Amino acid sequence: MGIYDKNYDVIVVGAGHAGCEAALAAGRMGCSVLLLAIDLDKIAAMPCSPSIGGMAKGQLVKEIDALGGEMARVTDLSAIHFKTLNTRKGPAVHSSRTQNDKVRYHMAMKLAVESEKNIDVRQVLVDRLIIENNRAAGVIGQTGYGFSGQTVVLATGTFLTGRIHIGDKTFCAGRAGEFSSEGLSVHLKSLGFSIARLKTGTPPRLHRDSIDFSKFSRQEGDSPARPFSRFTSAFELPQVPSYMGHTNKKTIGIMSENLKHSALYGGYVTGVSARYCPSFEDKVVKFPDRDRHPVILEPEGLDTKEIYASGLGNSLPEKIQVDLVRSVEGLETAEIMRPAYAIEYDYINPRTLHPTLETKKIKGLFFAGQINGTSGYEEAAAQGLWAGINAACTVRKRPPFILDRSQAYMGVMIDDLVTRGTKEPYRMFTSRAEYRLMLREDNADIRLMETGHALGLVEKAAVEDLKLRKYWIGEEIKRIKKTALPPSTRLNTYLEAHGSPPVDTGIDADRLLKRNGIDYDLIEKFAPPKSPMDRRVIRQVEIEIKYEGYISKQLKEIQKFKRLENIHIPDGFDFNAVYGLSNELKEKLAGIRPASLGRASRIDGMTPAAISVMMVALKAAPKNKLG
Repeated sequence: MGIYDKNYDVIVVGAGHAGCEAALAAGRMGCSVLLLAIDLDKIAAMPCSPSIGGMAKGQLVKEIDALGGEMARVTDLSAIHFKTLNTRKGPAVHSSRTQNDKVRYHMAMKLAVESEKNIDVRQVLVDRLIIENNRAAGVIGQTGYGFSGQTVVLATGTFLTGRIHIGDKTFCAGRAGEFSSEGLSVHLKSLGFSIARLKTGTPPRLHRDSIDFSKFSRQEGDSPARPFSRFTSAFELPQVPSYMGHTNKKTIGIMSENLKHSALYGGYVTGVSARYCPSFEDKVVKFPDRDRHPVILEPEGLDTKEIYASGLGNSLPEKIQVDLVRSVEGLETAEIMRPAYAIEYDYINPRTLHPTLETKKIKGLFFAGQINGTSGYEEAAAQGLWAGINAACTVRKRPPFILDRSQAYMGVMIDDLVTRGTKEPYRMFTSRAEYRLMLREDNADIRLMETGHALGLVEKAAVEDLKLRKYWIGEEIKRIKKTALPPSTRLNTYLEAHGSPPVDTGIDADRLLKRNGIDYDLIEKFAPPKSPMDRRVIRQVEIEIKYEGYISKQLKEIQKFKRLENIHIPDGFDFNAVYGLSNELKEKLAGIRPASLGRASRIDGMTPAAISVMMVALKAAPKNKLG
């Protein structure tokens, strides 16, 4: 036993995507930070997909970047394939995604945390917390040596009592080849935290030279590629393709015949699986009418032969995995370098957290990432940033950092977790964000960068540049709205070439820009500004004008949302004394203790009638301030 002689402001346990963002945020806000990892060679490892972003996840990464986080910058440094998804749909659902060189990603993030002057990095397996007066005061490692701190952020990933399953073989591991954390999970149970099990998994890795890529469809990235980070000016790495193929009836037959041998369907896994990222077992069982499923081959890096076989995740014995993989056209001679496996682990009911991600049971203790029941690198990183900022705010006695559902995707995610909880691995989707037209990828910096600057995470020069862009966006919109275009042969020829009806009278330029198939190119040709516009300004002008009616409608919805959010529920409010609420709702409200009527309205089972009852009770409550 013994305690290190330095008292830290923030101790972060776990150096995955959540832990790194938490440590960097707190360190950049001026706090002394200790970042602890089981293995320093696995900082910010990518144990599953070699990719960042995707549907709604890309929005999270853009928001992390706008607030001053690191994920987007490291993504750009290590990306070997850029793609914007959903480009045929509206801008509300455009989502960036990259394939990444896994080693380069890890090394770039490792360098970032090691280079931050306020962060100390150590290799420690944490067994338990130091609790003093119901407040987190440090951690004790497996060797008995401890570290003291004013706050603690637990970002433990899949390591809490982690178990890997391959067929009927089960062994302790947080990830393949790494220790699990056994003592910390037991300790959290002893502190009264409600713990349950979740399950996720990863597909096999194949040797590149054993694959016949001619049987797969080559998938190129975007050219030119758009970076994730607003601070990226150039890309460093060559771009490579991915490859699309499909399983077949033989593949499905092999799985169907061997389901009893899989860990998932053989009774070895007790954790709840991810509904939205199903293993191949789940696909075969839950979609019996389908005779094929996609398989995407993605390089794991530029300096390795390993190929990630997305779509073939399973928990079968290795011998059967070989047969399964080789049943796919183009993989007849494929060599498995790393087998697929399922992993289950402990998580904490996130409804035991405040919206800051601080636990309700113990002050100064924050949870971030998969410990809260989420899945995905991006969800973890966003929570890590959120928890790290709030840990720093606690130490510095600053107001808490909270974004609501109308401000950010991460606000939606945190609200979902702490209000509704989750019984399966939570994944972010655009459909979860009711105000997604306002929460686009392209305006993340406009929404959040000034907040990042106020926190001390974004430099002043970046904010000044943003303010200038916002000014020119407003000015250009006003100019276009005041501009009328006379009919002409040239204009009508242009419109007809773009599939748009001709005009025979003068027409406002903004009305033409609202038409399908017409973009700012029309303005540049027929009513150009005095000076060329920044492409970022043009993009915002185009969206603001094209979707003006929808945006106006959504702003009105947000105003209604804000009215409920601003009706605060005072600390100690007695929900059991509210006449007209069911006992079930009283129990839920007393357990979650929502801070506002808006948050209460999103608890499962709340009805408009119950909200009305609550509103009457709150108005009658003494000393309650209604916003």
